[in-house]
Amino acid sequence: MHCSGRLPLFLFCIGPWQEASCAYVLMVTAVYWVSEAVPLGAAALVPAFLYPLFGVLKSSEVAAEYCKDTTLLLMGVICLAASIEKWNLHKRIALRMVMIAGAKPGMLVLGFMCCTVFLSMWLSNTSTTAMVMPIAEAVLQQLISTGVADAQEDYDNIEGPEEDSGSATSPHPAHSPLDRKDSPYPTKRDHMICKCLSLSITYAATIGGLITITGTSTNLIFAEHFNSRYPDAKVINFGTWFIFSLPISIIMLVLTWVWLHFLFLGCNFKETCSLSKKRKTRREELSERRIQEEYTKLGPISYPEVVTGIFFILMTLLWFTREPGFVPGWTSLFEKKGYRTDATISVLLGFLLFLIPARKPWPSAFSGQSKDKVSEKDSNPDPLAPMITWKDFQSLMPWEIVILVGGGYALAAGCKVSGLSVWIGRQLEPMNGLPPWAVTLLACLLVSTVTEFASNPATLTVFLPILSTLSETLQINPLHTLIPCTMCVSFGVMLPVGNPPNAIVFSYGHVQISDMVKAGFGVNLIGVMVVMLAIMTWGVPLFQLNEFPDWAIVKNMTDSL
Repeated sequence: MHCSGRLPLFLFCIGPWQEASCAYVLMVTAVYWVSEAVPLGAAALVPAFLYPLFGVLKSSEVAAEYCKDTTLLLMGVICLAASIEKWNLHKRIALRMVMIAGAKPGMLVLGFMCCTVFLSMWLSNTSTTAMVMPIAEAVLQQLISTGVADAQEDYDNIEGPEEDSGSATSPHPAHSPLDRKDSPYPTKRDHMICKCLSLSITYAATIGGLITITGTSTNLIFAEHFNSRYPDAKVINFGTWFIFSLPISIIMLVLTWVWLHFLFLGCNFKETCSLSKKRKTRREELSERRIQEEYTKLGPISYPEVVTGIFFILMTLLWFTREPGFVPGWTSLFEKKGYRTDATISVLLGFLLFLIPARKPWPSAFSGQSKDKVSEKDSNPDPLAPMITWKDFQSLMPWEIVILVGGGYALAAGCKVSGLSVWIGRQLEPMNGLPPWAVTLLACLLVSTVTEFASNPATLTVFLPILSTLSETLQINPLHTLIPCTMCVSFGVMLPVGNPPNAIVFSYGHVQISDMVKAGFGVNLIGVMVVMLAIMTWGVPLFQLNEFPDWAIVKNMTDSL
């Protein structure tokens, strides 16, 4: 920070005191975010004291930026996530989907990816990875433990004709035991399966987070920035985001699975993906039995799981039908318009989880069993104990992300009031000759590169005001650049420091950094290409991207005054 004292002298050349002061605050905050010299949440508090000191914004005005509508939306979703985790609904869903997929390596990876994507739609990427990875690890350990005996049997049987052992039955010439005696893996192929399955979970968590507006913190940051900057634009809600992003995630899921299969398991999809029971090996049968045993341990579905599932479905339906666009939503039943948002639904249902008892309010033949199950998961013997407690909520609520998002809103407000956004827009006018797709592609590549070394929320928070101003200056629909960059900022998948799910998977020890870089580079390219395909095809009619909208014109004129 020794150099930060000299920054104001340099920044005076960009304009008057207001713009220079705002640029100084922006740069100091960005340096703290990128370097992580202090926690991200602490760095997000820099505008809270520098803006009032420099006279850019009043302290009360800055404070108002730190709690927005998306904060309430996130709090409601965390209440539901706490109930899902407390009553093991996530584990039941994951094990059931893996049981359907089977234990063939290719299908096992696909099954885990599908359930991870589904869970990541509603839970944070980090929570989903932390939940699914222990289940995957149990399956991998079962594969390894049964593989020791199988590898030794195969080795004894093929001791004579070694040359033909790897070519006739396997796409990967690695079925013989590893030469290293200290290796925990019976064969090289077992190691490849562990790598493939581990990496597939972190990538699937990232893909699933793209689908819903609450799936990841970067989506929430985008939504609040967009709605604050363009209050007249009623185009971004749960439904429109879902319609746009679901095809992206499906395509990415399939291509990522194919890429990982090719990279670690080879090209023989017929052997690794067959659903025929006749082609199952003893190891695969034992693995399926292990998964079945884990599912049996959960017992019959409990009353709290049913309630959580109902709330999960109800929240989704109310989000979709609030303002679907093609028909009037349920908000049309109210006289005053614009008062009810997705956060209203989220907080309402989340609050009810603190009221509804975790035990059946009526006696039944299974009341004794239900009582035992509740007492195992909740140390509170109170028969009126609710579905979740404040402690459950606190354990999952990411307050650092809330403050980080608030810091981003404060920076954006300072850029608007000081006129810095207008100055940045004038400097970007030379890009006026580029077509919209080229501007978007360059922005996506830049963002996806920076996010490999900096946190995703911090990267997006820095780039959103710049990209908004760029779009207004070049007369491009702001959604044409903002949505692709919001999605591409999640593709920090090449390094363990790229995002927390990467670090969780890396900590299990199955993958090395070289594996993550090699696999992540392919996933990154797949993601950028699919997002560009989406914004240039079905994104055009969905968001009217071919025209510069009135709500952006009004905003541009307001900023220019």
